[in-house]
Amino acid sequence: MIDERAVGRNPRGVGRVGRPRHRGARGRRQVQGCGRPDARVGAAGTRAFRERGERASIPLSAMGIVRIWLKVEGVVQGVGFRPFVYSLANRLGLAGVVSNDSAGVTLEVEGNRADLDRFVAVIEREAPPLAVIERMTSGELPPRGDHAFVIAPSQAGPERTALISPDVATCEDCLRELFDPSDRRFRYPFINCTNCGPRFTIIRGVPYDRAATTMVGFAMCADCAREYSDPADRRFHAQPVACPACGPRLVLLDSAGSEKAEEPIAGAARLIRAGGILAVKGLGGYHLAADAADERAVAALRARKHREEKPFAVMAPDGPAAARLADIGPAEARVLEGVRRPIVLVRRWPHAAVAAATAPGTRLIGIMLPYTPVHHLLARALGSAIVLTSGNVSDEPIAYRDDDARERLGGIAAAFLTHDRPIHIRTDDSVVRCVRGSPVPIRRARGYAPQPVALVRALSRPLLACGAELKNTVCVAKGRHAFLSQHIGDLENYEALRSFAETIAHLQRLFDVRPEIVAHDLHPEYLSTKWAMEQPEVALVAVQHHHAHVASCLADNGEAGPVIGVAFDGLGYGTDGTLWGGEFLLADLGGFERAGHLAPVPMPGGVAAIREPWRMAAIYLEQALGEGASSALAVARRHEDRWCAVLEVVRSGLNAPLTSSMGRLFDAVAALVGVRDTVSYEGQAAIELEQIVEPAEALAYEAALDEGVDGFLVRGADLVRAVVADLQRGVATPVIAARFHNGVARIVLDGCRVLRRRSGRDTVALSGGVFQNATLLERAAALLESDGFRVLTHRQVPANDGGISLGQVVVAAHASP
Repeated sequence: MIDERAVGRNPRGVGRVGRPRHRGARGRRQVQGCGRPDARVGAAGTRAFRERGERASIPLSAMGIVRIWLKVEGVVQGVGFRPFVYSLANRLGLAGVVSNDSAGVTLEVEGNRADLDRFVAVIEREAPPLAVIERMTSGELPPRGDHAFVIAPSQAGPERTALISPDVATCEDCLRELFDPSDRRFRYPFINCTNCGPRFTIIRGVPYDRAATTMVGFAMCADCAREYSDPADRRFHAQPVACPACGPRLVLLDSAGSEKAEEPIAGAARLIRAGGILAVKGLGGYHLAADAADERAVAALRARKHREEKPFAVMAPDGPAAARLADIGPAEARVLEGVRRPIVLVRRWPHAAVAAATAPGTRLIGIMLPYTPVHHLLARALGSAIVLTSGNVSDEPIAYRDDDARERLGGIAAAFLTHDRPIHIRTDDSVVRCVRGSPVPIRRARGYAPQPVALVRALSRPLLACGAELKNTVCVAKGRHAFLSQHIGDLENYEALRSFAETIAHLQRLFDVRPEIVAHDLHPEYLSTKWAMEQPEVALVAVQHHHAHVASCLADNGEAGPVIGVAFDGLGYGTDGTLWGGEFLLADLGGFERAGHLAPVPMPGGVAAIREPWRMAAIYLEQALGEGASSALAVARRHEDRWCAVLEVVRSGLNAPLTSSMGRLFDAVAALVGVRDTVSYEGQAAIELEQIVEPAEALAYEAALDEGVDGFLVRGADLVRAVVADLQRGVATPVIAARFHNGVARIVLDGCRVLRRRSGRDTVALSGGVFQNATLLERAAALLESDGFRVLTHRQVPANDGGISLGQVVVAAHASP
């Protein structure tokens, strides 16, 4: 993931040629000398420039005048790059032309050699805050004697390769204008400039011009047109530029769709203060809002949304307000206040003014700060935190079309704070958690998508990867770029599958990817797999789930392996037809060997064992203690009416598939210690088990590794036996939870030691949803590093199934050269 200290930013004085400007721009850049033309850069744009005007009658080269062309690729459209170049050229007394094209930005610049060298150096060092330069190539041209520097119209090319900026939070300059009574955009809910505002959610095609966005229906007034056309203005070619005279309009509607007479922001604030639920149209879809301190309002929202216990996010008015709700460290503050504005998971203060129904069963709370002018206006009007959760009924994608939102949310919200600027592609909020001082993605969407991941090697054929069933994302790739989609969600209903298909079509159109290869999961019943199987005239590549996890971590770190891969998650379809999930792999992008894993156990009742973790406790206790020995334990007494029947199902071999899942072991321990017997959302038991860990506890439970010719087995039942022993001794639950986490971290170290001895590899890639657990990730990484291992973890894409599609891309690329 991007380091928020440098996100979207070109650190002044930093940025050597050939190195990425920041951790989010990992592509290789090349800046060629002016006397060394690079034949790889097409000359279509520069040829058009050369055909204009006449050459000077006296050879300009004899006067020391030089002309160069530059091709700049990366996120350089819609971020103020052309006005920056225009101002720089004028400051240095250079002439020439700059234009957007379908690959990025093309320039021709003329002047003396020293000024041209300075020009290139300043572009590299001081590009606009949101620009991400991945590559600059250049060559020399005959001088023409131009007398001015101009910005030319955008040029369409045969192939679209330009990168698109993610949506960006309102900048400080726009915020000052928003609350300045003397400014013509005072309290205008759609204020923006080249440094902020919507991008990905409104764009329909490239080059990124107004005609290719959902702003095409709003004709600019004279004042906005003047700003838009002035290279010295902050709003030069800011495609969403608008004002109250010509732009989108904010309205407050009742649940039936009729406009309310009161001022929209004031009316919305009044409704929330009165305990009502409000639907708010954001950048990528609708949210549902309620007073975060109002227990009744939050409980009503939870009931109407059919979201039993999964935590809601909270939007605080500003940083100080957020700090009164939760423990905000320096790393969390940087992410909260950065341009991406994701939801950040932080530890809630015990007496924070937040309703208990907001995040039941967990000490963590997801906090974000306002990121659009509408949010800032509403926050200023309220002065307090609000719950702000996705506008949907549980398990559905976020609503983003106005008519659909009114139909789906009309029974939940009393009113709609909405507007008439269309959203082209739905995009939910991103979620991150800071681990070891850096942000780690949990859900990658608004503010991050569609920024690409740079690939280790260029692809010879364009690719599409369909991702997993849960936490689905898709990924299109060509050349050196993999474009991971925004979070789509769980493919469990028609609406989610339609969103999946719409996102694929949009990314293919936006980045001009016509896939020749389609990658998918091995699981034959995944809807994403079935969709892939229906695609005509493509080569299909099936990628094993845990290999995709490890490959995703490699791609995330710009590496190809080989590594020791540790993939811990809930479930994934294995090559032997069983359900894997506690895996040690010897892997690279081209293949893998299953070198060790958690000893398989039956899942009593199949899917029922995921919803009811006590079932996993029953089978693990049977293995750890022997038949009948668990009946006196509290978890058995809580379920004595079904305990024996569940164990009989296992003994019969019916509906009890084998699994090596580490997630199911966490479930078993959570039920055993009384944290959670049933769950209402994925991973709930493990999440709540982590929340009670005693941080000072250093002891670790031990589990044996049984080595064999084909690899090793980890005895997960050993950890369960140790948990039971401590329970019977009366050891406090937080201490038991800590010792269990320490024991799993120790398993990671022990397994990697075995594989280092076998393979000589000392780099470890940690991936899979279980490694969203910050306690486990921190402790496992620390143990590995102290033992001399080099550890790779996720930074740009989630460790969970949201990163699977990236792993599928790089594996399929190596399988189909």
